[in-house]
Amino acid sequence: MAKEYYQTLGVSRQASADEIRKAYRRMAMKYHPDRNKGDKKAEQKFKEAKEAYDILSDDQKRAAYDQFGHAGIGNSGTAGGGNYQDIFGDIFDNFFGSGGSGFGQRHSSSAYRGNDLEYSLNITLEESAFGTEKKIKIHSMQSCDRCNGRGAEPGSGLKDCATCHGSGQVGMQQGFISFQQTCPACQGRGQVIKELCQKCHGRARIEVPRTLSVKVPAGIDNGDSIRLASKGEAGIGGGPSGDLFIRINIRSHEVFKRRGGDLLIEMPISFPTAALGGEVQVPSLGGRFKLKIPKGTQSGKKFRMRGKGVKHLRGGGSGDLICLVNVETPINLTSRQIELLEELGGSLLSATHSPRSENWLDGIKKFLNKFDLNI
Repeated sequence: MAKEYYQTLGVSRQASADEIRKAYRRMAMKYHPDRNKGDKKAEQKFKEAKEAYDILSDDQKRAAYDQFGHAGIGNSGTAGGGNYQDIFGDIFDNFFGSGGSGFGQRHSSSAYRGNDLEYSLNITLEESAFGTEKKIKIHSMQSCDRCNGRGAEPGSGLKDCATCHGSGQVGMQQGFISFQQTCPACQGRGQVIKELCQKCHGRARIEVPRTLSVKVPAGIDNGDSIRLASKGEAGIGGGPSGDLFIRINIRSHEVFKRRGGDLLIEMPISFPTAALGGEVQVPSLGGRFKLKIPKGTQSGKKFRMRGKGVKHLRGGGSGDLICLVNVETPINLTSRQIELLEELGGSLLSATHSPRSENWLDGIKKFLNKFDLNI
């Protein structure tokens, strides 16, 4: 009669998947054939543990087993059979990664993807707003044109690695565990070059300058990146090339500041224009626009001109142009101008003409009254 699977692993029927997995690993390590050379009983226990784990680690098989016992799983069990390479791989992969156990050879791939590269591209605010095309020069590792990326001198072939004898892996021993790892001499290829390429000296790649064209889309912002697929460093052993990432850096502008899709500009206006109202010309990246200044405009007032900013990179229209007005204080006054201002100032002492000053003074009085102070 087949042994009860939960009993085999030493867990209860309510055991979680994690508890079942840990129990299986403990038994597998305890009864591993490498640790129990020639022990048939240990080998049988190892097979039984594997069979139990195969069933209880599968939700559907476990449910059928719980309801109908061994009759519910038919021939799903693996006791008495199975491939030791697969069994050992389940365990050793958790300890040594994909390098595998000492059973069977898992050759490392000799193809490696090339490195990604990054390039910082400086552009103007106008170029970021309307888009542009730039030529850039970079130096990167590319396939050697003398040996076509083989690393061998033209006409020269390959020979078996003397360290691993062409297998690509070498055996290692750690205590009672035997396993294999990638051969350090040939990097898992199993073969080495007879005669190194005179240009790349066997590296298969050389550093070469390249000129590339970069299309900068309209609306791109500071810190954004443009990805040029396969324009990075060449791969090794036939592997794919890496990518080139163009990081955008927008230079400071003498007039505008950019905040996402919005443009900010500070506009000085005269005292008479602020007091009496008027019309001023506001520059933008696309031309000039008229802005009406209402009577009594205070310094620091913001005016928003919809859709006059930068086009959004991913659609959805354009940002706004935000105009911050600052009222200029006149300087270098003549004696007559001083006289007129003094006369004007004397007539502007009521709250009607200076609402902000009056409100400010009221706030100060309320604050100082808390301390029974007078001003």
